[in-house]
Amino acid sequence: MYGQHKFEQYIKANPQHRHKNFFDRPHWTRRNFFQILGSGVTASFLAGRAHAEGLSQAAVTPVNKAKNVIFVLLTGAPSHTDTFDLKFLDGTTPADFNPTKYGDILWPAGLLPKLATKLPDIAIVRSLRAWALVHSLGQTWQQIGRNPAAALGDIAPNIGSIVALEKEKERTVNQVFPSFLALNSAQGVGSGYLSSKYAPFKINPVAAGLSNVTNVDGQARLNDRFALLHSLDDPLRQAPSPLGKPMEDMDSFYAAAKGLTYNSTVDTAFRFSAADSARYGNSGFGNACLVAKQVLAANQGTRFIQISYGSWDMHINIYDKQVNPRGSLYALGTPLDDGVSALLTDLKAAGLLDSTLVVIVGEFGRTVGKLNPGGGRDHFLQQFVMFAGAGVKGGRAIGSTNADGSATVDPGWSQGRDVKPEDIEATIYSAMGIDWTYVNYNDPFHRGFEYVPGGKDGVYAPINELWG
Repeated sequence: MYGQHKFEQYIKANPQHRHKNFFDRPHWTRRNFFQILGSGVTASFLAGRAHAEGLSQAAVTPVNKAKNVIFVLLTGAPSHTDTFDLKFLDGTTPADFNPTKYGDILWPAGLLPKLATKLPDIAIVRSLRAWALVHSLGQTWQQIGRNPAAALGDIAPNIGSIVALEKEKERTVNQVFPSFLALNSAQGVGSGYLSSKYAPFKINPVAAGLSNVTNVDGQARLNDRFALLHSLDDPLRQAPSPLGKPMEDMDSFYAAAKGLTYNSTVDTAFRFSAADSARYGNSGFGNACLVAKQVLAANQGTRFIQISYGSWDMHINIYDKQVNPRGSLYALGTPLDDGVSALLTDLKAAGLLDSTLVVIVGEFGRTVGKLNPGGGRDHFLQQFVMFAGAGVKGGRAIGSTNADGSATVDPGWSQGRDVKPEDIEATIYSAMGIDWTYVNYNDPFHRGFEYVPGGKDGVYAPINELWG
């Protein structure tokens, strides 16, 4: 009760830190990132950040197979029994789904034909079950690995921000890309109570690449202005600043923005050709997958990439191409098929798949069996999560569901229960060599922020079966 009282006092004194506001705090948008070079940023932009960050000390033994993570959030919640846990139902499932067996996996080869060829690299966890059936709640839950309505849910950082924090020590001086990149994820969760240094850099990829990376007066003039800024402000902005951590954060923000200007590596990573876009499906999602691959290939410090893709919220006309040409399973499935298959192909060709964990998940699943009266499927707790890369043993499903896909029959892993979002979070941290049981005592309420809530008590755990 004492902790709750402190929490309520803090929120009363800092109403801007209520749940939605905290996740909607300023982040590394392209506009914010580069406008500061010409106009400056007020100290209030970075006020309220954490004054200290901690690092895990490996009290457990992580798998430590991944250098990078690509986390794809399928917003709106895809139907698991029409995709990654196919249950072909005569008279309901379209015949052109062409259900085909690949080993023990029944797959909709007509809906996702290219991904069928990638199944040897893919492991599907079919025993995942969501906690909640509200879109915003479920999407946030997947990104922070805990209940957003819990005591520290208001300030919880994105999984990607924790990865950025933990991997900061591994960055080299010449790496200028943000550690956490969010593509097509304007509404994605930010860095929570952590420093803005670990916030996602949010952009929507375009063929021309990042804009505003040059100055209208030229590079020499920009360098002169930047040097003048430091000559005037360094005693106030650089550590230890007499004005505190917010000013130090501002200095790192300026430096990060400056590092992306007049940089040919930035152009190579964020620009793309029409031919490459076509290979990835000529879609916003495909372009995000393409940029993700190029950014990792650049090896400029980015370690976690989130891509959002949806909406899969198909309450009506889930199979109808004519009535629902933009929102049917066919319309959403084709870009997913094109983008992810090309991503896995190119990561492998570049030698990056062995060090990159690819995770694909929605916020929950869809009702099973016959369609609802509107020809769609409604919200349902049973769902799936897909893993590939980073040594994951592919070509199989972990866990199984009953005949209609409504419940787990065999969890398929050591915990002997349904997989939860917290377990996915623990799996990502373990793959990245991060101690998922770590408790960081730098949160504003000094309650102790658990990387995975319940992780230190064994309530949630990594899915080690992914690695064989």
